[in-house]
Amino acid sequence: MEHANYYHFAGRHAVITGGAAGIGLAIAKRLAAGGASLSLWDRDAGQLEAARTGLGDARVQCVLVDVSSEAAVNQARDATLAESGKVDILVNSAGITGPNVTVCDYPVAEWDQVMQINLRGPFLTCRALAPVMRANDYGRIVNIASIAGKEGNPNASAYSASKAGVIALTKSLGKELAQTGVRVNCITPAAVRTAMFAQMTQQHIDYMLSKIPMARFGMPEEIAAMVAWLASEDCSFSTGAVFDISGGRGTY
Repeated sequence: MEHANYYHFAGRHAVITGGAAGIGLAIAKRLAAGGASLSLWDRDAGQLEAARTGLGDARVQCVLVDVSSEAAVNQARDATLAESGKVDILVNSAGITGPNVTVCDYPVAEWDQVMQINLRGPFLTCRALAPVMRANDYGRIVNIASIAGKEGNPNASAYSASKAGVIALTKSLGKELAQTGVRVNCITPAAVRTAMFAQMTQQHIDYMLSKIPMARFGMPEEIAAMVAWLASEDCSFSTGAVFDISGGRGTY
């Protein structure tokens, strides 16, 4: 997907969790095209190395990290600051879907894992990096939530609940930092065809498509285009906000 418009990120350093694949990698490419240097935080070493190669001449640091671990996130922060000296942009894209089963049948251990990665992860990364941004009086935090966090998809209760939590976390942190130079926003995509589809049943994939008026799934590059604006200096008066990108599905 070709784009004619780019935001200028020269001199800016971005941390992208889940940055080695899918939406995270598309965002990394978009920010790098604008001149940003990158720290990709991911738990898959092989995908990280492939992402680094795919990003070509961009300045890319790869950090192996489990975002659900406080110690690992703090170590990743320290490694990033040692390399870049600052963090201007944080994009929380790391996430898992969990199984497609009813609440009554949902395995507790799998519920906990979804919450650990999808909600605890963004909390820990925001907690680690927001003070760095606040000290510099500049920052842009973009959390990747989901339309499921607004509507509650059946047979995806943990995913839906975790993404609703991301929306609330965004609103809380946005208000806390509103009088600083740090802006905090999130987006609520409908389904985007990535490797995460392998974690879902075909029935659930069909359900999600049936809910999108445009009758197609989103593309990672389309998500990256919206994130690029939210990560830019132009996003100056929006904070604690939720931006819909759902092919017409979102009703509020």
